[in-house]
Amino acid sequence: MQNYDKTPVDSMPATAPDFRGNDGSLVAVLKTLLFFTLLMITLPIGLYFASKSFLFEASLGYSSNDSYFYAAIIAVLAVHVVLALFVYVAWNEGSRQGREGKQD
Repeated sequence: MQNYDKTPVDSMPATAPDFRGNDGSLVAVLKTLLFFTLLMITLPIGLYFASKSFLFEASLGYSSNDSYFYAAIIAVLAVHVVLALFVYVAWNEGSRQGREGKQD
């Protein structure tokens, strides 16, 4: 039979300890995440329709079926660029916070 330590409710802390660092860094991380989320939604969709209409059909004279295909390639490339930028920013943000926390 296990014997559990019963601590009174009065002795427990009122709030959970904060292990995230300061609130400023959390806000900065959330702003970065929101920015890249909006960019991930708007950029590929915008590039898809803009490249289909203006670049492939109007300027280059491709058929509607061909322009769908090439515009989709442009949108997929845009998704990859946004993901690569997010990884780059997140990597540099983590290393910058590590350098700020280290005091010699």
